[in-house]
Amino acid sequence: MSASVTAIAEIDCTRSAELRGDGSQPLPDEVLCSPVPLVLRGLVAHWPLVQAAQRSARAADTYLRRFYRGATVLGSHRPPGSDGRIFYNDALNGFNFDSQMVRFDQVLDSLAAYLDAPAPPTLYVGSTTIDTCLPGLRAENDLNLGARDPLASLWIGNRTRIPAHYDVPDNLACVAAGRRRFTLFPPEQLQNLYVGPLDVTPAGQSVSMVDLHQPDLARYPRFAEALAHAQSAELAAGDAVFIPSMWWHHVEGLEPFNILINYWWRQSPAWMDTPFNALLLGLMTMRDLPPAQRAAWQEIFRHYIFDSDGSEAAHLPPAARGLLAPLDEAAARVLRAQLLNRLNR
Repeated sequence: MSASVTAIAEIDCTRSAELRGDGSQPLPDEVLCSPVPLVLRGLVAHWPLVQAAQRSARAADTYLRRFYRGATVLGSHRPPGSDGRIFYNDALNGFNFDSQMVRFDQVLDSLAAYLDAPAPPTLYVGSTTIDTCLPGLRAENDLNLGARDPLASLWIGNRTRIPAHYDVPDNLACVAAGRRRFTLFPPEQLQNLYVGPLDVTPAGQSVSMVDLHQPDLARYPRFAEALAHAQSAELAAGDAVFIPSMWWHHVEGLEPFNILINYWWRQSPAWMDTPFNALLLGLMTMRDLPPAQRAAWQEIFRHYIFDSDGSEAAHLPPAARGLLAPLDEAAARVLRAQLLNRLNR
């Protein structure tokens, strides 16, 4: 990766009472609604888990086991000597790792066994709901996000590389142990990231096919433009990064023992479906239309969706606006029922 990649903008939370992250007051909306990524240095440095990890990986291991009650997690494994990249196999008909449900304490046992190994296997557990896996952990290690009701997840492993992908929710990712490097790309770089399949993915989201460590610019020439817009930061235990919705992010675990706790939430009502469903319907109904028809539907979507400001139905009496009226939960249920009825014809 180029050494000229722009650094993510940083805030020193240790110098701000408002950003201490100790729960005394919610984190400000200027951070949690930021349109650009932000590194929050020291945001969770007060967490007992972080303080244990700063003593040693084994101290963090011991601390986590206090909350273990027998939960199983989806663990991924690559053979010793692999490069830690969680990705497809060479034929793109499967993946380069194996996954199975295992006890969480067995994951900790394996990480501990390979702490000092020169060429350990790749061990990785991603996106595990904390309250299910380690009940009580958040009582001592949490953030005040105000009225938001986030999904809080745990990620743990040794040296790993997760290809660039996007998430629909906003994301506040907190390094609790080890070190992580985040490399981010703005949403408009989609065409330069050479994204893989939409339906068969290593971990649920489509990923960039480009290896950030060894980008093949002969095969993926537009990736050079993506790199020109990339932002990157290395985070230590206690640091956090805010990743706005839809920003692509490549994530690397840099130590033999790494823990990440992240919070996901959407800036939209809970009843709203994911826009990805609209993309799938668009592939089925519009992508292969003749160019003139596709352009006509592009204009319809621009008018009713992307440039919507309420004026598109202003010429109609309120009682006659139907689906063009502002949506609420009840109206969304009606709309969903109509859509399902149409799809099942």
